[in-house]
Amino acid sequence: MTLNVANEVAAMERMTSGELVEKYAEVFGESTRSRHKQYLIRRIAWRMQANAEGGLSERARQRAMELANDADLRVTAPKATTATPTPARVCPRQSRRNGDVRLPLPGTVLTRDYKGETLHVQVLPEGFEYEGEVYKSLSAVAKRITGSHCNGYLFFRLNKQGGDR
Repeated sequence: MTLNVANEVAAMERMTSGELVEKYAEVFGESTRSRHKQYLIRRIAWRMQANAEGGLSERARQRAMELANDADLRVTAPKATTATPTPARVCPRQSRRNGDVRLPLPGTVLTRDYKGETLHVQVLPEGFEYEGEVYKSLSAVAKRITGSHCNGYLFFRLNKQGGDR
């Protein structure tokens, strides 16, 4: 019996998922819980080809079993390691009222070159000062500068550690 895999796959492409589940049970001799059409087509085509042309040799099967028995399989997931942060970096950041680690400490002056002009924004305990005006957020300052809404953290190039990128 010669098997034309292309014709079999084309025929299976026209089948419904329910028909493919029945075909899977016929070919494998056991049922499947999957109803994913592409998965079923690939598995059935592989099994039909293996049945027609012969699967792995007995020697290859034995070697695969040896490798599987020797493999150290993890039964449980590894425990998450808790990295202890360095006190010099983390302590000042924990003292912030809002807890956002991207912001520098109050008193820091953020500097940004924008359209040939150097901008200076001072970080306050309750906001940000730009040109003598106090703003609640960096986004408000960035909107004042650019004229359109933009993310203040990105505009001032603050990453999650609070420094330049």
